[in-house]
Amino acid sequence: MRPAPIKLNDEQRVKALLDLGLLDTAPEPRFDNITKEAVKIFNVPISTISLLDKDREWYKSSVGLENKEGPRDISFCGYAIYAKIIFIVEDTLSDWRFKDNPTVINPPHIRFYAGVALYDKTGGYPVGVLCIKDTKPRKFTASDIDKLVELAKKTEAELHKT
Repeated sequence: MRPAPIKLNDEQRVKALLDLGLLDTAPEPRFDNITKEAVKIFNVPISTISLLDKDREWYKSSVGLENKEGPRDISFCGYAIYAKIIFIVEDTLSDWRFKDNPTVINPPHIRFYAGVALYDKTGGYPVGVLCIKDTKPRKFTASDIDKLVELAKKTEAELHKT
């Protein structure tokens, strides 16, 4: 397994995340409503709003996962945070980066992933990701991309209210 990338400006990116004041805070309906909407729209078992600090991804909101955080180095969101528009893996077992990932070969057995980076108020730093995950491979259409990007914009608006 190849660990998720970390860019040179990660220290500034983590500072932008911390400035939001959301890391390790209680669940909030405004975020939970978005992950519930994503699960419903895309008919997937898992959706998260993940905030990525130095060594972990922490779920501000999640549907379908018992854990509230995970290691950043094995996270799909660790890749998605640097994607220009969206990061999609239609079949994790066919992708060399993820085929031996612990979350693929062990529960929750992720086989599909799509995530959109969420930016701080300045738009300069990606601080998290809105994502969906499925336990079976799937195709993601242009319409699906548009819907997930719109949900990510809604999520960013909520992030910026803090």
